[in-house]
Amino acid sequence: MTAALAIGAVALASASGVLGAALRRRPALGQRLSCAVLCTASALGIAAAVPALAGGGGFEIRQAWQEPFASLSLRLDPLSALFLIPVLAVPALGSIYGVAYWPQEKLGARAVRLQIFYGLVTGAMAMVVLADNAMLFLFGWEVMAVCAFLLVLSDPDRADAQRAAWVYLAAAHVGTFALFGFFSVVGSARGSFDFAAWQGLPAAGAAGGGLFALLLVGFGLKAGLVPLHFWLPGAHAAAPSHVSAVMSGVLLKTGIYGLLRTTGFFEAPPLAWGMVLLALGAVSAALGVGLALAQHDLKRLLAYHSVENIGIITMGVGIALVGRARGEPALVLLGFAGAALHVVNHALFKSLLFFGAGSVLHATGTRDIERLGGLAKVMPWTASLFLVGAAAISGLPPLNGFVSEWLVVLGSLRALDLPRADRAAFAVLAAPTLALVGALAAACFVKVQGVVFLGNPRSDDVARARESPREMLLPMAVLAAACLAIGLAPGLLLPSLTRGAASWAGLSTDALAAPASAAGASATGVSLGAAVLLAALGLLVVLRRRLGLLRGTAPRSDTWGCGYAHPSARMEYTASSFAQILVQGFRFALLPRVELQPPRGLFPGFARFATSVPDAVLDLAILPAVRAYGVAAGWVRGRLAGRIHFYAVLVLATLVALLAWRLLWW
Repeated sequence: MTAALAIGAVALASASGVLGAALRRRPALGQRLSCAVLCTASALGIAAAVPALAGGGGFEIRQAWQEPFASLSLRLDPLSALFLIPVLAVPALGSIYGVAYWPQEKLGARAVRLQIFYGLVTGAMAMVVLADNAMLFLFGWEVMAVCAFLLVLSDPDRADAQRAAWVYLAAAHVGTFALFGFFSVVGSARGSFDFAAWQGLPAAGAAGGGLFALLLVGFGLKAGLVPLHFWLPGAHAAAPSHVSAVMSGVLLKTGIYGLLRTTGFFEAPPLAWGMVLLALGAVSAALGVGLALAQHDLKRLLAYHSVENIGIITMGVGIALVGRARGEPALVLLGFAGAALHVVNHALFKSLLFFGAGSVLHATGTRDIERLGGLAKVMPWTASLFLVGAAAISGLPPLNGFVSEWLVVLGSLRALDLPRADRAAFAVLAAPTLALVGALAAACFVKVQGVVFLGNPRSDDVARARESPREMLLPMAVLAAACLAIGLAPGLLLPSLTRGAASWAGLSTDALAAPASAAGASATGVSLGAAVLLAALGLLVVLRRRLGLLRGTAPRSDTWGCGYAHPSARMEYTASSFAQILVQGFRFALLPRVELQPPRGLFPGFARFATSVPDAVLDLAILPAVRAYGVAAGWVRGRLAGRIHFYAVLVLATLVALLAWRLLWW
């Protein structure tokens, strides 16, 4: 029964967009039916995943397939179930959101194409999570990559969408080539491409290090780890907002899933693997939040926060690998549970934030933070729900982002119990890194919330904004409620996370039960304490306003306005000025560019201060290298054009090189 539910979820999700194409003459009905089918697929998949998380509802299916080296092998265990829930839930909520945000009745063929590829990418992600064969995994992986490329290109007339889509496609296929290498080597060595035959892989030596490097490139590109993140900001900014929510909330996590699944094949991962992931995660988290602080495009800002949160998740995976290398069950549990729970939490609050950004874009027509302002007065629901997501991503209790980060911090501090001479003790450095990242994330969202929703409108389009339709607000409310529920009751999720950690590390749940219980109790205590304090503060505010309690008797009057009787947007902080000090603190890595036109004269009419930050990997390294290669290739082509003997020499040299490689390698 569970297998039928999961397979039905994949099939229905993949076919959901067909209804929109079949009912083009009744576009509103077609889109709503497509949305209903995708929501049904989500319900079926979640119904299959929940029993697997509870410990008794998994399945394995193995059927022969005519494709070479492939078999129709599917598996649902606690690890895949943890990822299957957000993979199906977030696209379902996004399809509801898209009814009003990307209406087929208005956009016609563009909306139809989006629904088709939106359903296919959802089904492909579910297939990746369920696949138990390398060829089937790669099939789902490639379908996911191509459909995501076409979704980024939903508005093909925009130059930024074209560039972002092609950069993403190139990065995706470089990662796929790396995975081809890993799967080919391991499959050939084991004589099978079924994952069941890959358990107990040796990890020592240069061969193990090479396999780990392939995994880092293949899955790190998909996840967006620094310096492999270069495709991510442009793609997330260019795509429609509900597509951005799916890409950021769940598509990136397929890279984390792949990393967890494949590292689980190895019998005893070396300590160096965990330390490398800890270092990469720390760099990604710190630079991701630093780059986010410098952004003025609301969706690019949120995209860089995805880099930050992928870094937090990777630190958790690194701590879990350190625990496996040193035989410390507590490190395994806390690192894995923190990483896996942050996968779910990030899917919730990041989707909420992208939906909020889409609501702002839908109402104002701009993503430029410097042109926004005062939206809380006309969009109170969007402002309030966005605030919930901002608090959650900043790791503030009693919301869900705090719980998963708390588990990673506890895992980091647990490294203090290791001998000082042990290099694994350096895992404790993850704790201060998370503290720094959390503080910078809070500062960034203070900037966003203040500049976008408070103050006065900075343009006429913003002044005419209105609240978004219910179809857009309902998914946001569901996500906000889920953020609060997980934050208030994290202990309910610890048993499922414990089973997932035990399945991944090959340990018994009894060995992980004690640290799981202690971690759940501490997280629950902090969250409930914060909730009580917030409730008391809210009650105090209500009593003060409604009953007149605690009011002072001092006279009330306007403060001195420096000669300006009516404040305007020109007198408010801009996003650039708010973040200036923090961005300058990261100038060694961000390389900020400053545009300054200071005020002149007694009554200045114009002044401007703005900052911009290039992406060091894409704008300063990859694109210049590609342009230089194009120039060099053009020069060579011009010299060799029409000279057949040169082409013959090149072909001969290539054949000799291939034969030499074949001889020396084998």
